[in-house]
Amino acid sequence: MSRPIIYIAITNHGFGHTTRTASIAATIQKLYPDVLLILTTTAPRWLLELYIEGDFIYRPRSFDIGVVQADSLTMDKAATLEKLQEIKAKQRSLVTSEVNFIRQNRVNLILADIPPIVAVFAKNAGIPCWAISNFSWDFIYRDWGAEFSDVSDWMSECYSQCDRLLRLPFHEPMSAFSNISDFGLTGGSPRYPLDELQATWQITTPVEKTALLTFGGLGLQQIPYDNLSKFPDWQFLSFDTSAPNLPNLIKIADRKYRPLDFMPLCGRVVSKPGYSTFAEAVRLNVPIVTMTRDDFAEAALLIEGITNYSQHQILTPAEFFQGDWEFLQRSPQLPHKAESIAKNGNEEVAQAVINYFQ
Repeated sequence: MSRPIIYIAITNHGFGHTTRTASIAATIQKLYPDVLLILTTTAPRWLLELYIEGDFIYRPRSFDIGVVQADSLTMDKAATLEKLQEIKAKQRSLVTSEVNFIRQNRVNLILADIPPIVAVFAKNAGIPCWAISNFSWDFIYRDWGAEFSDVSDWMSECYSQCDRLLRLPFHEPMSAFSNISDFGLTGGSPRYPLDELQATWQITTPVEKTALLTFGGLGLQQIPYDNLSKFPDWQFLSFDTSAPNLPNLIKIADRKYRPLDFMPLCGRVVSKPGYSTFAEAVRLNVPIVTMTRDDFAEAALLIEGITNYSQHQILTPAEFFQGDWEFLQRSPQLPHKAESIAKNGNEEVAQAVINYFQ
């Protein structure tokens, strides 16, 4: 049999979809070295390479928009709708060019996280499409009102053409899909010895007084860094290169590191709601501090997930942005559920893919 080829299409929205899918791709590659991976995304190649150690083909293409955002919380719904209508209008040419590429490269299977139109590529190319996600975009847009119902219906129709949904935890029902299997949490694993990180970055505080501030690939414009001065005995870590220079803030500017690599040194991860950050923190048993977010329907699912399965502190946006961060003086709350959540999603998905080929 010729080499198995998988085409993996990733939503272009922040970095979370990219990192969780790259974690899965890396596991597939490790357990099934014969496979050739084609990663289709406009996320930067360096980000994929932080997760996938072996070779892959990088195809910088965008088939969805996610949400047009100024930063990780500030959304432009009008611009988002305009871009979605553009993609819908270009469906025929997108399908034609990608089906040609898929056929020329003899792709056997498509994995999608979770651009809707990719299922149409697969149907037209005559190969299966498996979606992987905890939510689909029609769920997000329907929540935004009637002007989004047309594109939401179009997306549901696209999703209904998927052969299978590999549904991740913290999920909505995802009712557009007819064939659903549930999987455990996905995510990367830390790559560096902790003593090496402590020495390189001069992290000397105990774990319970060390906090990672991480707000996704787009960051946040208005993090209240002045609060850090109230906690001189704490050490804060951030990947925000535009953060001010403060005595108790270490800015990680070296691209070879990921927030994930520092999590085991931290007593808390302070983050906006995001599947990948939450999943990686839960997999490492690091408590999570986050804030509610009413304008993005996935957030409530994620917050419910961590309150059930992680030590946590849930803040209002006002407590986070305008408060004095006295939450750091309180212990995180214990998870509501006694049983733990499955954390082997990477391996389960990889095994499903291997079983398909064998």
